[in-house]
Amino acid sequence: MTTISKENKITNKDLRQIMWRSLPMEFGWNYERQMHLAFAYMMAPLMKKLYHKDQKEYIDSLERQMEFFNCTPQLVPFIGGVVASMEEKNSEDKDFDVSTISAIKTALMGPLSGIGDSLFLGTLRVLAVGVAASLSMKGSILGPILFLLIYNIPAYLVRYFGVKAGYNMGTSYLDKIQKSGLMDKFKEAAGILGVMVIGAMTQNMVVVKVVAKFGTGKTATSLQSVLDGILPGVLSLLVLYIFYVLNKKKINVLWQLLGATIIGVLLTVWGVLGV
Repeated sequence: MTTISKENKITNKDLRQIMWRSLPMEFGWNYERQMHLAFAYMMAPLMKKLYHKDQKEYIDSLERQMEFFNCTPQLVPFIGGVVASMEEKNSEDKDFDVSTISAIKTALMGPLSGIGDSLFLGTLRVLAVGVAASLSMKGSILGPILFLLIYNIPAYLVRYFGVKAGYNMGTSYLDKIQKSGLMDKFKEAAGILGVMVIGAMTQNMVVVKVVAKFGTGKTATSLQSVLDGILPGVLSLLVLYIFYVLNKKKINVLWQLLGATIIGVLLTVWGVLGV
């Protein structure tokens, strides 16, 4: 890593700390906000360093890190580096728009997850397993050793250099963007991208299929086909909105999951929903 200017509050040691604290990224995963606890753990020491003179700013910064977060673990340090540069800017400039931090995190999660999952889970892990399995079947101890090396060496290198790349990207362009007046446009674009990612995830991951039909015999018309003709995925969108309202009312997510399970089972037994 190259040396960071002494004028900056963030040092190479701080960035390495972010990298090392990103390792348990999936240990605190949960259904409500997924990796938010681990992301806050990764950024907590830096937040304390940046805002140690202002208790309220320190608390607010931790709350920002506790927002919903989910991404391929190996690429999380890159996002951490970007966030670090923005938090550093916020600690120096009282007029900095902190909502851009959340917007950029949301915008980066989806694209980087697609790249990271394809690279590490869909390619590198499969390659490592193939090499390891062929050697292990021959009784070679190199099998498990090579699996760990083939998978982990690239993963650690991406973490190590990714956090620095993210930080440099943030510090290099934040000032230029703000002075040119593009920050508001960038924030708006990041927000639109985040909404698009959520919409695509809703369509693909929230599956609600109605099997109920009108009429009898061959002339029967399924309610699902009628709904798809009006707006494909409308039931998935409705379910998302219901959960959105429940979250706004601060209903415990475990009660939400339990209620959804019970309702889903009952509607399936009654012949309304199906797989």
